[in-house]
Amino acid sequence: MSDSPAPAPLHPRLTGPVVTNPQSTRLRDAAKLLRRAGRRREGRFLVEGPQAVREAVRRHGARRPVLATVGGDETAEQPRPDGGIIDIWATAEAADRHPDVIDLARGAGLRVRQAAAEALAGLTDTVASQGIVAVAERLDVPLADVLTRESKLVVVLSQVRDPGNAGTVLRVADAAGADAVVVTASSVDVFNPKTVRSTAGSLFHVPVVTGVGLPEVTELARARGMQVLAADAHPPAHDLHVPWDTGLDLSRPTAWVFGNEAWGLPTEDREQADAAVAIPIYGAAESLNLATAASICIYESAKSVRL
Repeated sequence: MSDSPAPAPLHPRLTGPVVTNPQSTRLRDAAKLLRRAGRRREGRFLVEGPQAVREAVRRHGARRPVLATVGGDETAEQPRPDGGIIDIWATAEAADRHPDVIDLARGAGLRVRQAAAEALAGLTDTVASQGIVAVAERLDVPLADVLTRESKLVVVLSQVRDPGNAGTVLRVADAAGADAVVVTASSVDVFNPKTVRSTAGSLFHVPVVTGVGLPEVTELARARGMQVLAADAHPPAHDLHVPWDTGLDLSRPTAWVFGNEAWGLPTEDREQADAAVAIPIYGAAESLNLATAASICIYESAKSVRL
């Protein structure tokens, strides 16, 4: 008589067999995407949590036909076109909490495989997983596709190293209606799991360019008729709240450049901009953190462009 636990019952919204072994082929391969080297090699990244997975499905889910499980082999799948979602796993508890996400995925032709919480734990870098994880292909967009004559507002991150800051700025750019976000080669990997989580799904809304140099970005932005502004408090700098006093026109198409969390923009990066802009400090705070400063600048531009 066996002492092994009985297999978990299959949830009616999920696809079996239930994955309980974190060392199963697909889960083991997906876990490699927690590392930057694995993401680069595979051209894929992890999407964790109901909000992020929901937005990933809305953008790309319909491009994937149903995955096939052949003879119980979880590695078998039908041929698929490039781009989109590779896999989705969810626990029974997550399917109960977020039936809309599961139904959206199924409606887009995607199977959501049921997995035990212990099996999914290896795919997250959080203490408590939300119980739903997807593997998606990278969303790289060419720089020339987002810097066009029609572009009004583009956000550029140069040497930004904190995943949470990068994700928050991307989320703000999405909310403000920016045309694109450019993350330079010297910055954090935007497909880092923490960055993906902190965008709260905005990664799937706004075009994102990665792996380019700042000079390449600023040169093309000017060629497309945009002004390049550096968020930098060191003089000489325009005052963001009274830009007209020094001849700055925020209603012009603008590419905003934001620098590192600790040291801001080095001289060579600041020199890539047409002008520097400082946010006035009215209280006793020494400065604003990167995400807060970026939010203020982005929304000032968004307001001016739409006046």
